[in-house]
Amino acid sequence: MGDKEAWRAAPAGAAAVGAIGEAVLARWQPRVRARRRARAEAEGFVFHTRARFGFAAPAGSSDDPRVRWIIQYLPGEVARELFAARNAGAGEQQQLVILARALGHAPFPRRGPTRSWPAYRLH
Repeated sequence: MGDKEAWRAAPAGAAAVGAIGEAVLARWQPRVRARRRARAEAEGFVFHTRARFGFAAPAGSSDDPRVRWIIQYLPGEVARELFAARNAGAGEQQQLVILARALGHAPFPRRGPTRSWPAYRLH
């Protein structure tokens, strides 16, 4: 039996599959992450989340706070701040504070001249 036939006959074990996966991640994944990080820091990124929006209103009103999806472009400065915080060991709550502050500066559409900016809380 030649080398090709022996390779086909013996399926890879779990240890071999795990070793291959670790080798791929060790070599490939850091490059992908570095490229993504550089791009986010240079160009910004699109942030997808849910937040509670609403105004002080009676329950059942159309202004009653409710969870809504937000898809918002955030500039590269926010990405740099997030990566710096993560590298410094910041937890999820600290990173959420950075994102909430960035969303607070994002231009949300206002309907009507007398409406104030809604309060929000990330989930």
